[in-house]
Amino acid sequence: MELFEIPRSNFYYHIKNSAQASKYKEAKKQIRQVYDRHKGRFGYRRITMMIRKMGSELNHKTVLKLMKSMGLKSLIRLKRYRSYKGQTGRVAPNILNRDFKSEKPSQKWATDVSEFRVKDKKLFLSPIIDLFNGEIISYNLSESANFKQVTQMLETAFKKINKPENLVLHSDQGWQYQMSKYQKILESKGIIQSMSRKGNCLDNAIIENFFGTIKSELFYLNKYQSTDQLKEDIKEYIDYYNNDRIRLNLNGMSPAQYRAHHTNR
Repeated sequence: MELFEIPRSNFYYHIKNSAQASKYKEAKKQIRQVYDRHKGRFGYRRITMMIRKMGSELNHKTVLKLMKSMGLKSLIRLKRYRSYKGQTGRVAPNILNRDFKSEKPSQKWATDVSEFRVKDKKLFLSPIIDLFNGEIISYNLSESANFKQVTQMLETAFKKINKPENLVLHSDQGWQYQMSKYQKILESKGIIQSMSRKGNCLDNAIIENFFGTIKSELFYLNKYQSTDQLKEDIKEYIDYYNNDRIRLNLNGMSPAQYRAHHTNR
């Protein structure tokens, strides 16, 4: 039998690599599991949080290194959404004034309407987001921009609160929110109306960020052939967004988990 000699350094190099491969085998399995579960939407920081909940002690730098070795990276590339703003009725003052922090649920809400284009058709999403935890309180989908969409969204939201105390509902200066009927609905519920300054999307950054997220994590990753399929996917995504999608600013919890944590304290 012929024996082959290899340099000592090469021998220990292979031993070291073999040991590392064995050491990170379970971690790679967890990373792949989280990555696939969230359909490639999570980057290395969120994946680090998730696998730590599964018992891992790896830091984010190691997770990033392992993801690179596995050829994994977040599929998300944010694109900025620009909405039209016009003045057709009474404009409310900017009560919120970019103070996006809220100490409890149903203290500050924000709303807007975003448009999705599928071939020659359009789909409009009208949600209300709670600034306390970024949870979507209610939403409505319509194939045309109409006032009924907004009122139905409000009706759904009102079912989730009893008597709101100093609740501020912020929006841009869209025509829906300038209508006297919309303003009277809020007044009847004791809700304080707030509006962004004209043409200033940063005044309503929370809801704009949500639109950017849902488009980047859902709409831009798929080629839709019909608005019906998009409707179903948006419904599924919002449920995922509220209940399963963790957020770094919520200590690695989803909006629903964070609300429950706050309620049970």
